[in-house]
Amino acid sequence: MSVHPTPEWARAGKSLLLPAFWVVLMLIAGGAVRLGMFVRESFALYPAATLTALILFGLYAVPFCVFVAALDYLEREPPLLLATAFAWGGLVATSISIRGNAAVHNLVAKLASPGLAAEWGSALAGPTVEEIAKALGIIAIVLVARAQVNSVLDGVVYGSLVGLGFQVVEDVVYAVNAVAVAGRGDQVAPVIATFLLRGFLAGLWSHTLFGALAGAGIGYLAVRTDRNLFVRVSVAVLSVLGAMAIHFVWNSPLLSLGGGLGIFGDLIVKGIPPLLMILLLVRGVRHREADYYMGQLAALGDRRIATEDELRVLASGHLRAGARRYAHGRAGVRGRRAVARLQRAQARLAVELSRSTGGARSVVPPAPMASAPVGGSGVAVGVAHVPTAPIYVPILGGPKAVRWRDRVLFERARMHALGHAEATAPLSRNGNIRRVVGGVAVFLCAMFTVGLSLIALGAS
Repeated sequence: MSVHPTPEWARAGKSLLLPAFWVVLMLIAGGAVRLGMFVRESFALYPAATLTALILFGLYAVPFCVFVAALDYLEREPPLLLATAFAWGGLVATSISIRGNAAVHNLVAKLASPGLAAEWGSALAGPTVEEIAKALGIIAIVLVARAQVNSVLDGVVYGSLVGLGFQVVEDVVYAVNAVAVAGRGDQVAPVIATFLLRGFLAGLWSHTLFGALAGAGIGYLAVRTDRNLFVRVSVAVLSVLGAMAIHFVWNSPLLSLGGGLGIFGDLIVKGIPPLLMILLLVRGVRHREADYYMGQLAALGDRRIATEDELRVLASGHLRAGARRYAHGRAGVRGRRAVARLQRAQARLAVELSRSTGGARSVVPPAPMASAPVGGSGVAVGVAHVPTAPIYVPILGGPKAVRWRDRVLFERARMHALGHAEATAPLSRNGNIRRVVGGVAVFLCAMFTVGLSLIALGAS
């Protein structure tokens, strides 16, 4: 983890002075013009189908964006950079890939045969042109906002959003083209079939997944300065090549089980293994980052800031959610909100502590806290719930660290006033098993439903 004590406004100002920023801006603007022309032409020919495609895939992107952005709970990325990553994938990478893919298809047809180009062209063009175009977007994010990329998980987040932007725009193009190929005029059935096939079924292990793998490697190159340059470059190159390899297998006829409902067999054989691999990779990266930030809070040695159980809970997404549910059961909505606010304050404090040098420390007594209402309920929170022992705060943590320390203490007092002293929940031995079984059951039901829908639409 790298240290960046520079104020955020100063880092943003420096980004505006970088040539890479203006290059990225011009490329995104050019891609927006190109996409706008495509949408205008599509609306002229197939207004209902085009509108349906934009709405479906626009809504489809929302839960993915929320999930990807929430991967890094402890240090949320700036929304502008997240939007930039999405825009690069949807506007720049797609513009590069349209011409690049056509060039590769033509080259294979001339050097080999049209039949080979038809069968293997996508497997050759997609991994090379598209993955390189997306990787350039992740590198551009690093160049423009180096201070914001301070963990491998950051690379995963930005890579996933680049891939998601590419996937959404590509699927809109495929949906409109499916309407043209069907030759039945302005019909929405081909759009819905494309949405179910390319969005719902293939979306779990498509470009978002490839981008996450490439982003992890590029993030490693950027932040693991404790390793020599050769190792870092090798990891980055292998990650991008790994994304290319998964993309190649996905696009190729290898391991394919044939048409019709054989698509479900293809998804299981060609999709689930890389999905599990990358999910395990992301899980390991998240745990490493969580351990780092929890160490910042643990080093304070103050149970008012975070107890041992709270550190364990704060490091895991499902445990954080479980603690909020437990608080809701004990203290209602106010309890749930109080735990959520405490968790967010603890996370922000950990981030601010990590941005200090970690050297000199000074004793700062907790600031007196006047009574205040909780959520307008009239329940008073006073100093009686806040111990008066001093707390050690890094000097170079600055005012933000002190402010978030005080915020943690204030939220702790709110929880005490509600009769809920700790943001944790009783451990459940069967909790993980129930989540896995429930997730698999939902997945299988969804796959079955989509299969029936495709049969009804005549897409099988």
